[in-house]
Amino acid sequence: MTTRRRDWKAYVDGIRRILITEWDPIWGPFGFHAPEHDDEYDTYIPKIYLLMQERAKVFKLASHLGKLETQSMGLSARPQINQRVAKKLLDLNGC
Repeated sequence: MTTRRRDWKAYVDGIRRILITEWDPIWGPFGFHAPEHDDEYDTYIPKIYLLMQERAKVFKLASHLGKLETQSMGLSARPQINQRVAKKLLDLNGC
């Protein structure tokens, strides 16, 4: 496995873990998560990864998470949670 592919996999795993355990607007409020839902937010990872690589500010990444909640899922945005999650995501990048 090349270094680049290994780096991508590490980012994907880290982003996925944070989205599922810290962000999850669908199951998180109920305190329930089933392992079969681990890939539930994988379609969001490429854009989040791109924002991380661009060294986006917390506000920009949190705003993106809010748009996912409102525009993609039809839910209410959770700004405080999105800020906290954005910081954790950027910490993966050493930002």
